[in-house]
Amino acid sequence: MTQTYKNIIVGIDGSKEAEAALRKAVEIAKRNDATLHLVNIIDSRVYSMLEAYNFTEEEKRAEEVATSLLEGYKEAETAGIENVNLLVEYGSPKSAITQDVAKKVEADLIVCGATGLNAVERFLVGSVTTGIIRSANCDVLVVRP
Repeated sequence: MTQTYKNIIVGIDGSKEAEAALRKAVEIAKRNDATLHLVNIIDSRVYSMLEAYNFTEEEKRAEEVATSLLEGYKEAETAGIENVNLLVEYGSPKSAITQDVAKKVEADLIVCGATGLNAVERFLVGSVTTGIIRSANCDVLVVRP
């Protein structure tokens, strides 16, 4: 029996691992005629400290950078995926993907790279991927480049 997927989330952070995850997610989405949700999470823990100093311009810039990053990956549409959604969210990447975004889009698969850009967080508190694997209520595919 083959699992079919209709709503696939891909965590995008600009890393080569995220690019590999996107390529794999595109293949799966094509086979399943699925909607692809490209997600970038702006770590709100950083910006909550900045708000105390009224750095809302930095928040706006972060959102612009995240949107621009996702637009660069919208090539999934040219690969034959009809439904590609771009989502920029705030929160902890570990929990925002599985608790907020996955529920919002009714995800049945999350595709992520084995590692990402944030080596410091990985060292201190564990990788985002590990957090996703532990807390997801749907299938998770970890892609190695």
